[in-house]
Amino acid sequence: MLSEPTEVQVRTGVEGDLEALTDLYNHYVRETAITFDTAVFTPEERRPWLLSHPEDGPYRLLVAQERREGEYGPLLGYATSSPFRAKAAYATSVEVTVYCAPDAAGRGVGTMLYKALFEALAGEDVHRAYAGISQPNEASVRLHTRFGFTYVGTYREVGRKFDRYWDVAWYEKRLGPQD
Repeated sequence: MLSEPTEVQVRTGVEGDLEALTDLYNHYVRETAITFDTAVFTPEERRPWLLSHPEDGPYRLLVAQERREGEYGPLLGYATSSPFRAKAAYATSVEVTVYCAPDAAGRGVGTMLYKALFEALAGEDVHRAYAGISQPNEASVRLHTRFGFTYVGTYREVGRKFDRYWDVAWYEKRLGPQD
């Protein structure tokens, strides 16, 4: 018997996703230098982060989830746009990021999430998106390049995790109307 094909749905992240989002992020905290957080979070500690991404506006949280036979499976990943810096003059710039579940890597989930995120941001007063990519991370560099990001520079040995220093390469993408 053939099983019903799966589809991946991208939607706004909601409070009911908090535990799964926290678990996914904690994997990267524990296992990688992709994030420079060094201590895992509880869902309650992560709640302010989730609430800082409303359903509309320039600061978004989108999640990808598999759906099979009408049932939703685990989260496959998420993408966010967040304030670039706290000062008012930076309000039209966002920092974007995408995290995929380890078993979802290479399945196009990051591409789906970024496509939906940039479509959502198209109607917002946002001029530039920035992405910091700890090095090495060729998959992330390829993803960002595919979405039109260009390399602007590297902060050398800016973070220390797992008893070594890591570089972060910065990329930018122009958003909104092209002058």
